[in-house]
Amino acid sequence: MKYQRADSMDYAHEKLAGIWAAATQPFLPGSLALDEAGFRSNLRHWVDDLKIDGFFVGGKQGEFFSMSVDERKAVFDWAVDELGPVGSILSCSDQNMDTVIDLARHAEAIGADFIVVHAPVLSFFKAQDETLYEYYKYISEQVNIGIAMWSHPDSGYLMSPELCARIAKLPNIVAIKYSVPREMYARLTQMVGKDLIVSTASEPEWLDNVIELGWRCYLCSNPPYLLQTAGDLRMREYTDLAFGGDEAGARRVWETLQPVRAAFADTRPAEKPQAHAKYWQSLLGQVGGPVRRPLLELTDAEKQQIKSAFDTTGLLQPAPVAAASHG
Repeated sequence: MKYQRADSMDYAHEKLAGIWAAATQPFLPGSLALDEAGFRSNLRHWVDDLKIDGFFVGGKQGEFFSMSVDERKAVFDWAVDELGPVGSILSCSDQNMDTVIDLARHAEAIGADFIVVHAPVLSFFKAQDETLYEYYKYISEQVNIGIAMWSHPDSGYLMSPELCARIAKLPNIVAIKYSVPREMYARLTQMVGKDLIVSTASEPEWLDNVIELGWRCYLCSNPPYLLQTAGDLRMREYTDLAFGGDEAGARRVWETLQPVRAAFADTRPAEKPQAHAKYWQSLLGQVGGPVRRPLLELTDAEKQQIKSAFDTTGLLQPAPVAAASHG
């Protein structure tokens, strides 16, 4: 452990800041075995060339639901080893509580910075607040590492700001990835102050959240490595401008990314977000690779549509003047 349990919130304020990306997990074509070399290559590119501050590993972007517990632990090991001092938050989400605790203890033992645990699917529940409070309380009691909650419609419900604020009083609950409407996460931010780091995965909303809500952590999805290249770091740039108080400059850079955002969003098939992201990665020269079942692969026609849209973005060309002028 890099800190004591009682110091987890202080450590989070120090470490859980800047741009954190959710990593995809490459698999080898044919065998669909874990691609360790590809995974490490992506991490190195994202850290060294894209200047990303930290990584969410083994989440839904990483297709954790298709991996065995041993595979998930292996990915944790590779990530912590490859990232070194760069921030790591490892997803221990699972419907089985024993698996959650097993993964959490493993993450703690190998020196990860934080873990994240998705709110569980609760079939048939109409009221779930007490169940969820006890769920996170139990996990909190089993480990010393800082824990991020994660509320998303995938669970079948959304955790209320009031419930999140209550759970945040547990000693090593440090953050939440709050995939909810803006009104909800803005209200939670106002309720908890410095007692909980609140973030959401929407990159288009990130700038407004820095300026209007005072956020200092993007936690996290794939835009940091899908909208940027080594020669075009516009998300990094507008973030740093906003952190430095240059709101107008940040807005100008943010606006230049609108065509890229549209090209990406408009070509994503409804049932294929991971396959779409991985193919976009391959167009950028990163390691994408296939998805595992139950996920679906892209058709040739879908790939052609994505490639045509990608070619209009200029991502592999020098950054637009509006971005470059603020370097």
